[in-house]
Amino acid sequence: MDPQSSSQAPDTSDVLRNATFTHTDSPASSTEAVTSSDLLLGAYDPTKLHPLAGLEDKLDYLLLEDDKVSDLPGAGTAIPSRGWSDDLSYGTGTMYLSGLALGGLWGLREGSRKQLAVSNSRLRINAVLNSVTRRGTFVGNSAGVLALVYNGINSSIDAMRGRHDTLGSVAAGGLTGLLFKSTAGVRPAIVAATLMSGFAGAWSYVKRSV
Repeated sequence: MDPQSSSQAPDTSDVLRNATFTHTDSPASSTEAVTSSDLLLGAYDPTKLHPLAGLEDKLDYLLLEDDKVSDLPGAGTAIPSRGWSDDLSYGTGTMYLSGLALGGLWGLREGSRKQLAVSNSRLRINAVLNSVTRRGTFVGNSAGVLALVYNGINSSIDAMRGRHDTLGSVAAGGLTGLLFKSTAGVRPAIVAATLMSGFAGAWSYVKRSV
């Protein structure tokens, strides 16, 4: 090989340094390319990375059945419901939390008035916390069980009768109270059934009046 021709051959590193590469498949110019600095500095809209970002046509969204309000006659009250599952879940949760709050207030009052052998702030706080825990859980659990049984019976009555009204709610309340105190004797069961019927009727009337 001629040494003069080899000395005139271009250097490989110089060729690679000066070379330019283009993409024939992409119509976008090099100025539109996204770099790491664009992403870090927030200069690029991340929504453009979504596959549906470039669609200009309106999309037809599916209507889920869970969003449909119950079409049972009489079910259109101030509190919308999608059926027995909504009543069971929301009713039980609401009554349980309400029972915890009322029981906690009861325990707070009881613990603050409790007579202690020694006047001590730590003993007083301990007595209050014990009373709140005992009364709150008792009232909350009782209210949650009552709401669970009531909504289950009420939904069953509505399904059998094909409508939702105050009469069905009163009947469900009576059966719930009767079942809740059935082990305590006849008289406590009748008293509980009467109270639950009154509460259920009042609640049904309020939902329809608001």
